[in-house]
Amino acid sequence: MQKQGIVIRWDATRAFGFIRSPDSSADVFFHVRDYQGSAAPREGLAVVYEEIHVGGKGPRAMAVQPAAQPGTASHARPSAKSTPHRARHEPSAQRAPKPQAKRSRRPAEPSGPPTPAGPALALMLGWLALLAWGLWAGRIPWWVLGAAVGVNLLTFLIYAIDKSAAQNGQWRTKESHLHLLSLAGGWPGAWFAQQWLRHKSRKVEFRAVYWVTVVLHCAVLGAWVGGWLP
Repeated sequence: MQKQGIVIRWDATRAFGFIRSPDSSADVFFHVRDYQGSAAPREGLAVVYEEIHVGGKGPRAMAVQPAAQPGTASHARPSAKSTPHRARHEPSAQRAPKPQAKRSRRPAEPSGPPTPAGPALALMLGWLALLAWGLWAGRIPWWVLGAAVGVNLLTFLIYAIDKSAAQNGQWRTKESHLHLLSLAGGWPGAWFAQQWLRHKSRKVEFRAVYWVTVVLHCAVLGAWVGGWLP
């Protein structure tokens, strides 16, 4: 059944938004691939849509298009009669913005050459050497090694899930959670995920905070192994 509502949120970066309708019990999610308007969606836009429910994730809108505004059709006919040449070219003009909407359909980051691996790999070797020395000297318990492997595997998996969510317009993992995983020792797994999955590898702000977590983790680990921490 077709419903009508208002776009209350639109995230152009991630290419999804929400529609609020008096006919729906909750705000309705929609992705740019389900939008059929000639111009990009915006907050406050009145739309009509078909509502579906998939996998218990809440309502989702399909075939979203701007609602017809009163007087729009009557205003368009005289202009078509008075300027037939313009009317012939109007369909192509209306189709022109659509390729741009398609280009923004994938909110994932643009691909590009990987960042230099040498410094990161050298830092990882130093990190492993620090762990090995701490274990050999009895400064840190053996379970720390298993925890380090586990948190790195978990970090890589969460990056992969977030990459898939970015491509499909689903709920994303908060960047603060990704940084906490790096701070907990999962920064090598995060680095490999950034390079191999091409995820979060070109966002300058994210990368800056990521390297801060790397430095903090290595500093705390060095202080622990060196005996400056209990």
